[in-house]
Amino acid sequence: MLLTELLHPGILEALAGAGHGARVLLADGHYPASTAVGERARTVHLNLAPGTLDVTTVLDVLLRALPVESAQVMVPPEGEPEPAAVAEYRSRLAPVPVGTLDRFAFYDAARSPDLALAVVTGDTRTYANLLLTIGVRAEGTLTPR
Repeated sequence: MLLTELLHPGILEALAGAGHGARVLLADGHYPASTAVGERARTVHLNLAPGTLDVTTVLDVLLRALPVESAQVMVPPEGEPEPAAVAEYRSRLAPVPVGTLDRFAFYDAARSPDLALAVVTGDTRTYANLLLTIGVRAEGTLTPR
């Protein structure tokens, strides 16, 4: 048994093979994962039922398992309010910079060849998609027990 709380074999495998600059997509249940994911990425489906597992829950576990250098969120068209999920991600990721992309620019970014992992959740919130860029491990740091 591993000492980390992250136990999903497919997620662990994809993250172990990813390095600095690789990306991780955390997708809501509305995301078109069959067409808007990089072809080399490992896709893990955690969307058993709507609302069962959300992006925030996955993010919280990943933040304890890997360094995040930057992030990007999908935002609605100009003039529409920022979704609550986006504000939540900014809070959890602080002080990591969080950029914004419109829907189609986000899809293009997620199709990038440096996408290592796509995690599809059952999150029913709209615009609850998040793209993380893996950072570097600080010298001398260990995984907390």
